[in-house]
Amino acid sequence: MNIELADIEAQLQFGAQLAALLPPTCVLYLEGDLGTGKTTLARSILRQLGHSGAVRSPTYTLLEPYQLADRVAYHLDLYRLTDAEELEYLGLRDLLGENALWMIEWAERGVGHVPPADIRIQINHLPVGRHLTLRGMTPSGEVLVATLRDVGK
Repeated sequence: MNIELADIEAQLQFGAQLAALLPPTCVLYLEGDLGTGKTTLARSILRQLGHSGAVRSPTYTLLEPYQLADRVAYHLDLYRLTDAEELEYLGLRDLLGENALWMIEWAERGVGHVPPADIRIQINHLPVGRHLTLRGMTPSGEVLVATLRDVGK
């Protein structure tokens, strides 16, 4: 599924729309170059799910947890990760057993240590706005992408 978003407001609205459809347990890979809005999209999702506090980019902490009313969400940014083994020090293995929403930036740097994606969202710069490509990677992810496609018609 491909979507063109005219501006940051459209990206925030898309994130809210996506969040409204997410099941309690889901893994999103947020992919794209620096500055494409991966954290902006994560922030929008968290806001729609009821988080009212600060949403920081986990670039330096690698992991930011958010306790929401109906689930826990984990936002990971693995850009600064030099070795996937470093994720063991975060206690990531203990968290993987939880039912949670995972939003993972730069997931390819944590291969073998992060949960597999239900949906991959590739975000690319356009001269004005962003281009998103969504791919369902599991049966539940495919259903979610199809639902988003139907909502957008």
